[in-house]
Amino acid sequence: MDLNLKEKVALVTGASKGIGKGIAEELAKEGCHLIICARDQVDLSQVVSELEKYNVDVLAVPTDLTDEQQIDNLIHKSQERFGKIDILVNNAGTIGDPLSFMELSTQQWRDIFELNVFSAVTLIRKVVPMMQHNKWGRIINISSENGEQPDPDMAHYNVTKGALNNLTKTLSKVLAKDGILVNTVSPAFIKTPLVESMMQDIADKEGITPDEAVQAFLKNKRPNLVLERAGDVEETASVVTFLASDKASFVTGANFRVDGGSVASV
Repeated sequence: MDLNLKEKVALVTGASKGIGKGIAEELAKEGCHLIICARDQVDLSQVVSELEKYNVDVLAVPTDLTDEQQIDNLIHKSQERFGKIDILVNNAGTIGDPLSFMELSTQQWRDIFELNVFSAVTLIRKVVPMMQHNKWGRIINISSENGEQPDPDMAHYNVTKGALNNLTKTLSKVLAKDGILVNTVSPAFIKTPLVESMMQDIADKEGITPDEAVQAFLKNKRPNLVLERAGDVEETASVVTFLASDKASFVTGANFRVDGGSVASV
């Protein structure tokens, strides 16, 4: 299916690995030119090399998204290269330290909000004028099952994802008149390098295989994940790519769960 994304320009944050990298690749397959950012130049350069086969223009800008001056530099370089940004995917984020509510410091709360929420807010404010000028835009915020189904040991992370969900709904109402659609994608337990590392740690600790660690994790931590497996990065990236296209032109303010049925609520 042709999603009519050729020559569109997409900015994907946190694109050096995992879900962000997968999203960048799916968009490249559809002919999107790309701006990718993350903190690590080496990882970004590797992604650029891997995307060369799709014959699209890729700009990689190492960026700390908690620093507004670096965000300004990212936007400036993007405008210099492409003159526009059609699609913004706010994927960058952190889970923070897995501590109980009472153990979390004020600074830990501030730090996770800086990256998970404020970076998205800042990027949206800087990108929206370009989208308004062209009367077309797509903003896709990558949230998490935790935004709807909180983990008791991840209070600060849960709250940032809930905030991102609310931001999506709010902006869908604000920006609809400008032809800008805003949606959320909420993954759960996706096979990223981070998750694979977590499963290996469990396997090493318990003296079991990584596959057995996955099953133990699902049983103990994700009993509602009815598909009983980890999701693939491509399964999240394909939903994002659909939402970036004209095939989703009547979809805004929605939260697409890519969670294997993990969230128990309707």
